[in-house]
Amino acid sequence: MTPDLIPDLPARFAQASVARMATVSADGTPHLVPVVFAVCGGMVYTAVDHKPKTTRHLRRLSNVAATGRVSLIVDHYDDDWSRLWWIRVDGSAEVLEAAAATAALDALVAKYRQYASRRPAGPVIAVRVSGWREWSAS
Repeated sequence: MTPDLIPDLPARFAQASVARMATVSADGTPHLVPVVFAVCGGMVYTAVDHKPKTTRHLRRLSNVAATGRVSLIVDHYDDDWSRLWWIRVDGSAEVLEAAAATAALDALVAKYRQYASRRPAGPVIAVRVSGWREWSAS
């Protein structure tokens, strides 16, 4: 489905707190991680931040550099299964240094109060949306 068919699809996606981001390595190994994100100017952004990580050389960054492809999914679960839904964004992606992604970082800071006192240092993954998919139980 496209945003033209469901007008609130991009807005519902943008309002979600967390997405799961899927990337794939050059050899086809899948990688899936939860991320915080912001939508700005028709792009989806996520950044490397201060939360604890085993390394700053994240697999998602090397996968994006290798393949340039990303999928992100947000969803809603409810014990009332008639209220279930998900929205998936597919797109091409690139890794940007923080200095080249000021608007993206501003959008992340505006969305997440946790970033008010500690802005993400980056790098930033920028996703140019090429397709929207959605499903709902109702």
